[in-house]
Amino acid sequence: YITPEILLRTQTSPVQSRALEKHDFSKGPLKMIAPGKVYRRDTDDATHSHQFHQVEGLVVGKNITMADLKGTLLSIMQELFGKKHQIRIATILLPLYGTISRS
Repeated sequence: YITPEILLRTQTSPVQSRALEKHDFSKGPLKMIAPGKVYRRDTDDATHSHQFHQVEGLVVGKNITMADLKGTLLSIMQELFGKKHQIRIATILLPLYGTISRS
């Protein structure tokens, strides 16, 4: 918190809602990436930081599948970390949304 009225952003998600509001879907699917610094009220330790970088992506359109998401994520990770590293996508359970399929 900067002041009781000012809070540094805790996530990059608000960019998605603005993009959805402005996008003209008659011109094709929405494809966007929202990178940025985010801030949390955490005590710094081996697994937590008060400030870190977050990247979110969003694609909305007809015939977009989880396979598209997996391919995009794998491509990004290979560019960032190199093709010599094995990359796995794990299944997680989100109580409000259900299970995300394991690839």
